[in-house]
Amino acid sequence: MTRFVARTRALESLERPRRQGGAVLGVERGFALEDADGTLTHLPALWGDDRGIRMNEGGCDPEGRFYCGSMAYDKRPGAGSLHRLAADGSVTVVLTGATVSNGLEWSPDGTLAYYNDTPTQRIAVFDYDPGAGLTGQRTFVAIPAGAGRPDGLTVDAQGGVWVALNNGGAVRRYSSAAVLDEVVELPARKVTACTFGGPRLDQLFITTSREDLEPTEDPLAGSLFRARAGVAGLPVREFAG
Repeated sequence: MTRFVARTRALESLERPRRQGGAVLGVERGFALEDADGTLTHLPALWGDDRGIRMNEGGCDPEGRFYCGSMAYDKRPGAGSLHRLAADGSVTVVLTGATVSNGLEWSPDGTLAYYNDTPTQRIAVFDYDPGAGLTGQRTFVAIPAGAGRPDGLTVDAQGGVWVALNNGGAVRRYSSAAVLDEVVELPARKVTACTFGGPRLDQLFITTSREDLEPTEDPLAGSLFRARAGVAGLPVREFAG
């Protein structure tokens, strides 16, 4: 059931707040740090501009390390990786062979991490431990091709996983037991990401894209939508650096 209460034009960005103020950002070839006063510091590039690869999406783990996944501009299979930035500025590659690295978020107790590599048509789940990191990758939910492509995702306070379905015009919620129990339909086809906000974290904000669309096609594409979620989300995890 669609339950929109507002919409406005918006662009997606990849960033998380820092505990000391400011933000950590995924930029084209690595990471950057923004101070509370707006000063921006680019960390050393992780690869050269000849590889045709860019950062795409990510999130922070319970220890405050920032993960960001990459993808090739031409979306060639297996060119992307998942990178982890620690508070001391060191970077570790924690996953290779991704194609379009997208949504990443942890369960409320921090023991599981959910992840989308869009062309796989699945939400993957990892076990998570502060020392071992992400282990035991397996399928949490397989998304039927006709339903759209799994893009960004978020997790609510009950452990439900909300996934944006690109070309599917919807966001789906799966319970922690992987049962589909909610569908938010949108009047725009290319749904890209979702996150919780508002004073009680009970509003679901949903981004959409106009990528590859003609000017008259899908008029509301590129809008930001807000829906009543019926459940609270989790506070955003901050970067420790």
